[in-house]
Amino acid sequence: MNKPKLWTKDFISVSLSNFFLFLTFYILLVTLPTYALDELHSSASVAGLMTTVFLLSAIISRPLAGQWLERACNKKVLLSALIIFSAASLLYFIPKTVAGFLVIRLLHGIGFGMATTAVGTIVANIIPASRRGEGMGYFVMSTNMAMVLGPFVGLMAIQQWGPNTLFILSVIVAVGSLITGLSVKLNHSEHLDQPKAASAFSFKNLFETSAIPISIVGSFLAIVYSALLSFVSIYANEIHLASVSSLFFVVYAIVLLLSRPFTGKWLDLYGPNVISYPSILLFAIGMFVLSQSSGAVTFLISAGMIGLGWGTLFPTFQTIAIQDAEPRKRGLATATFLSIYDTGIALGSFVVGLLAAKIDYSSLYFMCSFYILIGAVLYYFLHTKKQAPVPKLKNQEN
Repeated sequence: MNKPKLWTKDFISVSLSNFFLFLTFYILLVTLPTYALDELHSSASVAGLMTTVFLLSAIISRPLAGQWLERACNKKVLLSALIIFSAASLLYFIPKTVAGFLVIRLLHGIGFGMATTAVGTIVANIIPASRRGEGMGYFVMSTNMAMVLGPFVGLMAIQQWGPNTLFILSVIVAVGSLITGLSVKLNHSEHLDQPKAASAFSFKNLFETSAIPISIVGSFLAIVYSALLSFVSIYANEIHLASVSSLFFVVYAIVLLLSRPFTGKWLDLYGPNVISYPSILLFAIGMFVLSQSSGAVTFLISAGMIGLGWGTLFPTFQTIAIQDAEPRKRGLATATFLSIYDTGIALGSFVVGLLAAKIDYSSLYFMCSFYILIGAVLYYFLHTKKQAPVPKLKNQEN
C-alpha cells in the first residue's frame, strides 16, 4: 500500500519558515547579552534580561495565539505573527539604552511565540496522520539545524563585522521566514483554510487540558536541556576541551539527522512508549558520560547520545500533545506544549545557574543524569499509566 506523501511543497515551506524563525532566535540569543555588556555597558544580570523578557513574552503570547488559531484561518495567524517578528527585527537599530532593547525584545518575543505556535499547528495539519511521528521528527530537525548554525553565525557576525551587521543579518533571516511562510498554500485540506467553530474567549480555554500531562514531562526534562544550552561550553573550557566545544551541537545534530528516518517511523508503527523509555535512558546515560568526560572522544560521544535521546524525546512529546487533542484544538495543544516546555527552559536556566554557582559542572551534570531517570517515572504516571491499549492507526488523515 502506498504511503501518503510527506514531503509536499507546504511541508517544506513551513519547515523552512520554522528554520529561519529559530535561526533568528539563536543568532540573537547568544549575541545580545554580549552586546548589552560591551556596547550598552549594562551589568550581567541586566544583560540576562535580554533572554528572559523574550522568553516570557513568548510564553504568555502562545496561549492567546492558540485560541486565535482555534477560531481563525491558520495562515492568517502565521502571517500576522511573522510580520510582527520581522518588524521587531528592524527595530534593533533604533534604541541606545537597555530599556529600549528590552521593549523590542518584548515585542519580538510576542511575534516569536505566536509564529512558533502557528507553524507547529500548520505542520501538524499538513502531515498525514499515519506518518505524524515521522513528519514531526523531520520538522523539528529544522529547529535543531538552526540551533547549531545560529550561534556560529551570530558570534561570527558580531565579532568580525560588528553589531550593525548582526542586526542586518537578523532582519534578512526574519524576512526569509516571512517569505517562506507566504508560500504556504494550505489548499490540500479544506478545513485548514476555514475559520473553526470555537467557544467564547476565556482564560479557562487558554490551555488544552489533554496536552498538559505530556507537556509537564517535557518541561521537567527541559530543565536539564537548559543546563546544556547554558553551560556546556563553559564546562568544556573547565575540562580543557575548548577546542572541541563548538562541535558538541554539531555532533548532536548529525546524530539526529542520521537517526530521524528510523525513530519517527518507529513512533508511528509502535507508539510513543517504545520510543520514549529508551530515549530517556539514552539521555540519562549521555549526561552521565558528559559528567565523566576528560577527553574529546567521550565529550563528543555524550553529545551523540544526548542528541539521540533528548533529540528524539522532544518531537515525540510534541506529537503526543497534538494527537491527544481534537483536530480543531491542535493550535491550542501546540501552544500549551510549547508554553509549558519553555517555562521549563526558563526555570532551568535560573535554577541550574544557582546550582552552578555552588558546585562544579561535572557534579551538576552527574546529578542531571539521575534527575532524568525521575522523568521516566513521571512519564509513566502522566502518560503510560493513563493510556488504554491503543489499536493500530486507522486510515484517518485528520
